[in-house]
Amino acid sequence: MSSHEVLLEAKALCAWYGAAQILYDVDLDVRRGEVVALMGRNGAGKSTTLKALIGMLAKRRGAVRFLGHDISKSEPHHAARMGLGFVPEDRRVFTDLSVMENLEVGKQPARRWADGTDAPLWTPERLFKLFPNLGEMPNRPGGRMSGGEQQMLTVARTLMGNPYLVLLDEPSEGVAPVIVEQMANMILELKAQGVSILLSEQNMHFAELVSDRAYVLEKGQIRYQASMADLAANDEVRRAYLSV
Repeated sequence: MSSHEVLLEAKALCAWYGAAQILYDVDLDVRRGEVVALMGRNGAGKSTTLKALIGMLAKRRGAVRFLGHDISKSEPHHAARMGLGFVPEDRRVFTDLSVMENLEVGKQPARRWADGTDAPLWTPERLFKLFPNLGEMPNRPGGRMSGGEQQMLTVARTLMGNPYLVLLDEPSEGVAPVIVEQMANMILELKAQGVSILLSEQNMHFAELVSDRAYVLEKGQIRYQASMADLAANDEVRRAYLSV
């Protein structure tokens, strides 16, 4: 298996909330060891795309393949068991459980790539190196942490599942600049470990720090795709689809 191997692929993905169609024929893919940004304004369909990929929406149509398996009809827990991680925007930590207990909840067995090499294996010790803040409060209840710390705990808990690929919803949204910087470092570290990431993001500066490629969504359709450098250099596209 080459490093260019496609892990996650969507073709003609459509999704609805009730009767309202939100996504229209979205095509995208994420390759091994790659960080891909899904960009667009509020309401463009970024979060919906992530939820549709992992199977959280009752009504979706189109093909979704993960590691070569068709997951277009799967429940979210099936995708998670296969190694597709999801970090929602609303930071769902177990507020009554300690940091360590939250991590234990996310634990899954070690995984191997199809070519037989070991996939990254995460332990609390390794995660505390990645998130020193969490390492300083292993026994603190999730409910007694700041929003940024909860965000990190949600990511760390997802990593305890040893995912091949993580869907990361709005990682820089509403957290302090110091946390945003740690998030960026964390994403680059994950990438260095061979984890792929698809992140939804509005913040161009953040996306540029971490991403290899970008897809730009507007009204539930992909309007532009290119390398991150090309998007950063394209004022016209940024003005049309990203500037507020």
